[in-house]
Amino acid sequence: MKKKSNTIPVYDLCTLHRTLNLTQLHHDVVGGTFAKYLKFGEFMIAPHRHTFYHILLFTKGTGKQTIDFEQFDIHPGQIYFMIPGQVHYWEFTGEIDGYLVNFNENIFPAFIPNPLYLEQFPFLRGIPSESVIDLEGENLDESTYFLRQLIAEINKKDSFSIDMVCYGLMSLFISITRHTPGCAKKQIPDQKQMTLYNFRKLVNQFFTEKKLPREYASMLFITPNHLNAISKELLGKPAGEVIRDRILLEAKRLLVNADLSISEIAFKLNFTDSSYFTKFFKKYAATTPEEFRTSHS
Repeated sequence: MKKKSNTIPVYDLCTLHRTLNLTQLHHDVVGGTFAKYLKFGEFMIAPHRHTFYHILLFTKGTGKQTIDFEQFDIHPGQIYFMIPGQVHYWEFTGEIDGYLVNFNENIFPAFIPNPLYLEQFPFLRGIPSESVIDLEGENLDESTYFLRQLIAEINKKDSFSIDMVCYGLMSLFISITRHTPGCAKKQIPDQKQMTLYNFRKLVNQFFTEKKLPREYASMLFITPNHLNAISKELLGKPAGEVIRDRILLEAKRLLVNADLSISEIAFKLNFTDSSYFTKFFKKYAATTPEEFRTSHS
């Protein structure tokens, strides 16, 4: 695994269209066989992040994939989902293949007005342990069928194909949820779910600038106590911990995947100095930044 200079590469679908020389009609979705994808996109094996959702079902090959410091053994029948912003990379053994679909979230609004639609599926919440699923039997057969149909629709050039892509994605998500133990939809009051969704979205956007729950509560037009109550009820931890976890995750990503000094990372994350950053990191990661970097080199 090679480190990148200065920062972690971020790829969007426009980059993929240019790099893979795609002529597909729809610029918010890419689909095809993974072997063909890798033939032109080997640069994406190194640590990187996406601005889009990423789905991959392996049909051939072995190796390892790492998503935000959690490593998984690759094997046929494994499907994994990634949300925008996560850092990942692959290490393959031998010939590899599968079915791949990448899509931007904005393909859904005209089709599904509910902005929380994707949030109801555990494997689309950005938690690596819930985002990698081993498919078997009917679950594998249905998922393979839906992905093949999705790829066929993506490559069609008519005005209905994007609707069929949305339909196919929903069918895939629902099928996997129905057949996978522990994926059943958890009923949460809509208002609380919406507040939590907006809170986490704001944290992802402002975590380097705003580090206090009251700052986010103000933007959400609620009290800090109310924000904490919702966070504890739905996530099992207070709002302050959600913010700290996001800062810590970004620090880990930069320590492992970017060629930056500790001082440069501290500055990038808006800490007053490197010693304060080191104290913060050691307190919540139970190790120093240097030790963490060395253990993942």
